Amino acid sequence: MAQATSLKHPKGLKFLFLSEMWERFGYYLMIGIFTLYLKDVKAGFAMTEAESADLYGTFIALVFLTPFLGGLIADRYLGYAKSIIMGGLMMGVGYCLMGVHNLAALYVAMTLVILGNGFFKPNISTLLGNIYSTPEYQDKKDDGYNIFYMGINVGAFICNFFGAALYILLGWEYAFLAAGIGMFIGVVVFISGLKHYRAFDIKKGVQEGDMSFTRITMLILAPAILAGIVGWILPQKLLGHALVGSNSTDAFIFACIPVIYFYSTLYFKANKIEKRPIAALLTIFMVVILFWAVFKQNGSALNTWADRYTDREVSNPTAKQIFSGLSLSQNVTYQKDSIALYDDAFRLQKNNGVVMKEYNYPPYFKNVPSEKLPAEGAEIELWATNLTQSINPAWVIILTPLIVAFFTWLRRRDKEPSTATKIIFGVFVSAISVLVMVAAVYAGNNGSEKVSVLWLMAGYGVITIGELLLSPMGLSLVSKLSPVRITSLMMGGWFLSTSIGNKLSGVLATLWDTYSDKANFFWVNFILLLSSAIIGFILLKWLNGIMKEMGIK
Repeated sequence: MAQATSLKHPKGLKFLFLSEMWERFGYYLMIGIFTLYLKDVKAGFAMTEAESADLYGTFIALVFLTPFLGGLIADRYLGYAKSIIMGGLMMGVGYCLMGVHNLAALYVAMTLVILGNGFFKPNISTLLGNIYSTPEYQDKKDDGYNIFYMGINVGAFICNFFGAALYILLGWEYAFLAAGIGMFIGVVVFISGLKHYRAFDIKKGVQEGDMSFTRITMLILAPAILAGIVGWILPQKLLGHALVGSNSTDAFIFACIPVIYFYSTLYFKANKIEKRPIAALLTIFMVVILFWAVFKQNGSALNTWADRYTDREVSNPTAKQIFSGLSLSQNVTYQKDSIALYDDAFRLQKNNGVVMKEYNYPPYFKNVPSEKLPAEGAEIELWATNLTQSINPAWVIILTPLIVAFFTWLRRRDKEPSTATKIIFGVFVSAISVLVMVAAVYAGNNGSEKVSVLWLMAGYGVITIGELLLSPMGLSLVSKLSPVRITSLMMGGWFLSTSIGNKLSGVLATLWDTYSDKANFFWVNFILLLSSAIIGFILLKWLNGIMKEMGIK
């Protein structure tokens, strides 16, 4: 009887799984085309590589910064279900609005997505942890988060095929509209399963010793906004240039200071029982920042690698029929002058002294060896760049059952490593994945020739193992270690570390064009991740000791 019970999962899991799947369908469809849209001169905003990477990094950083606020409001006032529904609706409207080709509309849309994710993301993860809080399901929590995480990646896998077909056939606005529709479907699914998790949607309220929301607004949120404004203006005024990369980066760094201060006060003001688990969580948050800094380059630097340096020609007749039939490819025409007259630094094309925007930025043929170039005016068929964004979620879908089975096998033999150990090994494995991209650079003679998409597939395959050891385990660890009264707030802390890493990913990606040797770009990423892993291994004994004290793994 006990064995049969241990194989079950709560009924609410499938609804949360499907809700998150559709939410991620919308989010990753949007992210997969975001920088491509920004750089499109003809139908986008004609941004440079650095400009698009900077805006991308700032956007995804803020998307994961607002869970701090969304988790706090849900914990004390709204509850999880209301917050999730409200956040989902805001994101859906935001995605649809991105299809309006206007810079002001784009920023409004981004703001809606940023705020909506703040209400949706931490609270659906916390609600999932709550439905596993009963003795019947407690030992299945890690597996539950892994299954939930696979739902995220089912949505992330299928969305890019829809996105590619829609922007090729109809235009960018229809792809963004599809993202919005996906989000609305997720909200409907969540509402339909309310009866299975309504009992776990319990507001914690304001506990004794908690800072009031008014006090948080005055001491944390208002200073964060003020600090952001100061960061945007002051370095530029004093130095004549941004302190780190760009004004938006400076603003983000300054704005994070009050929020980081708030989380540090949680430790210093905690009672003796809560102090050590909070310290362990804050340590994990710091260690994983560099993982996100590298991992989140999938939408910037690695998207650029797929676009410029990967052989995307559809030459096999069968493949051509498939890609053409699904509208996942488009024809480009070879024009010799688009290479000869192309100016990398300014993304401009010059013709008889007249400067013209390059519609097909970057020219696909620029790093094709001369002997492989087609005839002047000839067309070739290329599969859509954003399809590479489905490689990572495909690996997640393939590898998740294997990793869950592996740790189940270890658990039965009482040899399963702790959640903290899994996370640190996740950072280390992710560092190894960067070496695959170093090898890809060498294989393509530092970008002078295009390389097979198999390099990206291999790199994503390795980092996906690291991701599966880290990301769902992080959510599980927060659920296990957090004091009950601030669970959602600490979940917001996990997303804060993700936010800082996301912004750092944008900062790193803006440097792409400054590296003449692209291998050095990836070597820097490798060194950063390896350093983080080493720090994690040094602290691992202490982390495991805290978990053992609390009677958890």
